[in-house]
Amino acid sequence: MPKARLNISLDQDLVDFVKVYVRENRTTVADVITQFVLALKRQSQGNSMEIILSDPDFHKALLDIQSRLRDGTAKWYSFEEVFGD
Repeated sequence: MPKARLNISLDQDLVDFVKVYVRENRTTVADVITQFVLALKRQSQGNSMEIILSDPDFHKALLDIQSRLRDGTAKWYSFEEVFGD
């Protein structure tokens, strides 16, 4: 889908927070905003992610991978290793 530019103004404390957050989570501000807006869209359409996010095993796995991504211990695989030829 084509991208469009959106300019927003935030309080400085929120700007500072999101800059630290994206650096610590190896993501971008655009990705954070996109995920937030998608969550709002899903919620307003009754297509919430609450069911999968409330699953204890999924939640544990999500926290585990976030931790490994942050500390650099995640093992990366090539496309070919994961999906074959």
